[in-house]
Amino acid sequence: MSLPFFFQSDLHLQPDVFILNEDTSKHIIQVLRMKNGEMLQLTDGAGLTIIAEIIDDHKKKCTVRKTNVQNIPPVLKKISVAISPIKNTSRFEWFLEKATEIGVTEIIPVICSRTEKQHFRHDRMNNILISAMLQSRQSYLPKLHEPIAFSSVISSHEFQLKLIAHCNEDAGKQTLNIIGNNSSVLILIGPEGDFTNEEVALANSNNFLPVSLGTNRLRTETAGVVATALLAHLMQQ
Repeated sequence: MSLPFFFQSDLHLQPDVFILNEDTSKHIIQVLRMKNGEMLQLTDGAGLTIIAEIIDDHKKKCTVRKTNVQNIPPVLKKISVAISPIKNTSRFEWFLEKATEIGVTEIIPVICSRTEKQHFRHDRMNNILISAMLQSRQSYLPKLHEPIAFSSVISSHEFQLKLIAHCNEDAGKQTLNIIGNNSSVLILIGPEGDFTNEEVALANSNNFLPVSLGTNRLRTETAGVVATALLAHLMQQ
């Protein structure tokens, strides 16, 4: 049976014996009812993973001792999704959760011409990523950016391959099989109402290749999950 898995961002700074934060302590002691001598697992979301033993089961200041330390190497192939926030926040949060479980590396909320204005709660959304990372037992937390302008995203030169999934009829659209052996891929997913023609043209002029996610028209959050899943599958081959 897998050990209970928790997140602590400053794990790399902790000595062999250390106190967990209050929220994690409460969950371990009050919710899971764990006791002295029981083992748990912790990660900092940056590859460091430890196994620790509870030595003081205080409900607010649970103390643990490291018994095993491991640095998990990062994945060699990186998937970045630049996606427009949508009006229904719960649906966007669903995308964040599922993309994390699948193995997205980076999520860039991108503000397009047709993006609905909304309050972007970065802390809440990052906590959703943390929960999904732990649920899927990964040791790397996807990087969640603050929302940035469409023009800033398309001018990036960090990626070996840049793709845009739009709904316009385009005889030149390709499937995601074009990724080949590229180790870093960025895909653009538009808002409800899709990208404008001007945005598509601007992306094309900045070396974004148009791709299809299938014959059905997908919601923004569905397109984001489908793109993440297809890219994760293809890049593992």
